[in-house]
Amino acid sequence: MKTFYIISGCLGVAVIVVTAILCHPAFGRKPSKERLARIEQSPNYHEGMFHNQIPTPQFTGEKGAFRTMWKFLFSGSTERIPKSPIETVKTDLQAFDTDRDRLVWFGHSSYMFCLNGKIFLIDPVLNLEFPSSLMLRPFAGTDIYKAEDLPDIDYLILTHEHWDHLDYGTLRQLRGKTHQVICPLGVGEYMEYWGYKKEQLAELDWGEMFNDSGVCIHCLPSRHFSNRLFSSNQTLWASFMVQSGGRLVYVGGDGGYDMRFKHIYERFGEADLVIMENGQYNRDWANIHMMPDDLEKAILDLHAKQVFTVHHDKFALARHAWYEPDSVSRAIAERDSITLLDNKIGSVVYF
Repeated sequence: MKTFYIISGCLGVAVIVVTAILCHPAFGRKPSKERLARIEQSPNYHEGMFHNQIPTPQFTGEKGAFRTMWKFLFSGSTERIPKSPIETVKTDLQAFDTDRDRLVWFGHSSYMFCLNGKIFLIDPVLNLEFPSSLMLRPFAGTDIYKAEDLPDIDYLILTHEHWDHLDYGTLRQLRGKTHQVICPLGVGEYMEYWGYKKEQLAELDWGEMFNDSGVCIHCLPSRHFSNRLFSSNQTLWASFMVQSGGRLVYVGGDGGYDMRFKHIYERFGEADLVIMENGQYNRDWANIHMMPDDLEKAILDLHAKQVFTVHHDKFALARHAWYEPDSVSRAIAERDSITLLDNKIGSVVYF
């Protein structure tokens, strides 16, 4: 009987702890009736969830979801994590001039760029707190920027809700520095829950556009998925074309290869800068992350002449060696005569 009480007590404590974790605001909340009504009107939403433009099974191997995740967790390259700190540069971002178009990368998919005098911040994951700190471990040397280092942000662009792109700790700290938020359908619920005002949010479906004093941000498709906890594809994922002063920057977001890149080129022509996902790939999930050969096809489809790649050099979320994506992009640039803006985390890149 004593053992029964001990086990029951331990289970009770475990339930309380898990419940407390899942109630953390980082997990978000259900959409408001108003937001859900708009989501349900989207042509990309049916059967209770968002869908890609073409069928996209999340796992492409023959092992199934459980065996694929087991292999991911307990096997892979012995060089997934660098053995020594990555060399980075700490730039004074408060003195970030807006007189020239430039970019600073913070590692993985977080970066800031200036276009035509305006500052754009993409998917900032800088102030890792509980519970995201349980899932994301930055490589030594890469965790050098925090939200407090950033200047005021004219446009904060969020591509989707995954933990390595939508960070509660960072976004909470940026509330007082952010003028406007642009995000896909459903993601605005997180932002309102975390203290952003409704009038700050431009929540877009694929094909919709935000226009503000000569700045035009087009919400475009990607081939990916969303889930923060248990429910899949309840918020949309996206890429974006940023247009200002006659110049174009393509924000690729996450997603596997499809024909969207050809369609984007046909619509917009050649972008001045193309920022592409490169890393965290594997044949077992090739539909939702860009494989190296697909990255090259996408760059050629876009007729890109100047490319910056992200989604690498900070977190190990796949089985490949940490340095492999850098080698991939350099080989592509050499083969196809592309200008690769291949700079260290934190250094200023002019484009």
